[in-house]
Amino acid sequence: MKMKLKKDDTVQVVSGKDRGKTGKVLRIDTEKGRVIVQGLNMIRKAVKPRRQNDKGGIIDVEAAIDISNVMVVCKKCGPTRIGFAGEKANKTRICRKCGEAL
Repeated sequence: MKMKLKKDDTVQVVSGKDRGKTGKVLRIDTEKGRVIVQGLNMIRKAVKPRRQNDKGGIIDVEAAIDISNVMVVCKKCGPTRIGFAGEKANKTRICRKCGEAL
């Protein structure tokens, strides 16, 4: 599956429990079509201590969000869709609303 998003893009959640919140893309799973966004869709996870001096317990971790539920944020116009401009050799991602490069 081809992804238009990239790591370190700023995205906004458009549906789900974190609707309206923004964050930075940490990881993209192209096979499942999901992204992990920094500070969003937090879950609590039980962790075992790995070494003798480590502590186990319950920690908060970001869970994956479906890629259809996030939109990239343009600096000028806010959440927008991504378009492409240029030839195959120098193709760039652009904002569909204002045409600025992302």
